[in-house]
Amino acid sequence: MTDSPSDLDAWADRLARALHLPADFEVDVAAVLDLARDAAHGVARPAAPLTTFLVGYAAGLSGGGSDAVTRATATASLLATATATPPEDDASAPSK
Repeated sequence: MTDSPSDLDAWADRLARALHLPADFEVDVAAVLDLARDAAHGVARPAAPLTTFLVGYAAGLSGGGSDAVTRATATASLLATATATPPEDDASAPSK
């Protein structure tokens, strides 16, 4: 198991071929990881894979292409970030 960006790119290429995606298919791995991070931190950890799946599905229903992916990603990232609860300010916490 690795976190290497080149290994993730290789995995994305391998999976794209296995899913019979077009030969010129490209994925912005960093953008997917950023979206997963936003969902995991803003909502809950299990929201990361769910969010990335739903964004891909929505983009596909919208005709696919980079514009559809960009719009769906922006919507999900904005929602996840807005959902995040700010950490409690220690100064405002009641004393024990």
